Amino acid sequence: MVTLAIAPPEVAPDIERRSRLIPRYRVLLHNDDVNEMGYVVRALQKSVPTLSREEAEAIMLEAHEEGVATVIVCPLELAELYQDRLRTFKLTSTIEQE
Repeated sequence: MVTLAIAPPEVAPDIERRSRLIPRYRVLLHNDDVNEMGYVVRALQKSVPTLSREEAEAIMLEAHEEGVATVIVCPLELAELYQDRLRTFKLTSTIEQE
């Protein structure tokens, strides 16, 4: 049996440079004592479509146990979009710079 090592893809220098220049923001989910846990998980997945069910569950549990959890880290415009989406589900969400 032959094992092949796969090298990670290289990041283009301009993309790496841009990622340092564009400030990133954390979208935070705050604990929710009103809605049931399943509702929060579904709201997370609908608000941030890249989240798997397992990731959404982990975020919900962290917010429940710690009071706040990071949903995603991204540029400001996307962070504002995700925050607005979470708020349409009546969830408390804030943004802070990374």
